[in-house]
Amino acid sequence: MELWYTEKQTDNYGITARIKETFVREQTAFQDLAMIDTVEWGTMLTLDGMVMTTVKDEFVYHEMVAHPALVTHPNPKHVLVVGGGDGGVIREIMKHPKVEKAVLVDIDGKVIEYSKKYLPTIAGELDNPRVEVIVNDGYMHIHDHKNTYDLIMVDSTEPVGPAVELFSKGFYQGIYDALKEDGMFVAQTDNPWFKADLIQTVNRDVKEIFPIVRVYAANIPTYPSGLWTFTMGSKVYDPLQVEEASIPEFTTKYYSPRLHKAAFALPKFVEDLVK
Repeated sequence: MELWYTEKQTDNYGITARIKETFVREQTAFQDLAMIDTVEWGTMLTLDGMVMTTVKDEFVYHEMVAHPALVTHPNPKHVLVVGGGDGGVIREIMKHPKVEKAVLVDIDGKVIEYSKKYLPTIAGELDNPRVEVIVNDGYMHIHDHKNTYDLIMVDSTEPVGPAVELFSKGFYQGIYDALKEDGMFVAQTDNPWFKADLIQTVNRDVKEIFPIVRVYAANIPTYPSGLWTFTMGSKVYDPLQVEEASIPEFTTKYYSPRLHKAAFALPKFVEDLVK
């Protein structure tokens, strides 16, 4: 008998994948967590029925959260990741020697625990001595750490459950206050096919707080629609001013110096959303 996992991405659309085995299914204190072994995508982490990451395509999301900001800021010594308990963004941050310390704050310790066990290629840098892992509320951590970070990266789930407040204007203001005078942040901001209103709202809110706001996109096949956006807010530095030749070499599978500016060239219908 074939077993399939289906994510209902809207009331009328979803994706499905054949599975070999379910490693974990647990209702944590915050969400429904599952680790599933799929035929097409390898091990898959889902939260509240939504795909968070898979072994096969995870590199796209994690590289595109981390590297555009890390190569834009000239001296990113202290970096905060809100969410991201699977460790993928931390892994990419560790490729940058200028980073002296990266702090990961995830509200659900079970995500960290099971990622270390079942997603070792993703979570492998969580024990790096340059990394501090904190199980706590990222919203509160930001409000308690004014003028602390050079970069803040918001690796949240979609805006449901405990992640709802991570898409609020108050949260973005808190990020601004937690950044140093030349700091910048980046957040995943969902997809333009099903969440156009969310992208517009986030873009408007961030523009009211940060002087430089840029939206960029990447192709992530296991995320709703496959087209995913990221929003960057900066106090000083513009990612579009980064010279390709100045980007240092490090190992990636998706991000590249040539892709850096190209990612900010949005399809027209997405461009119209964020004017």
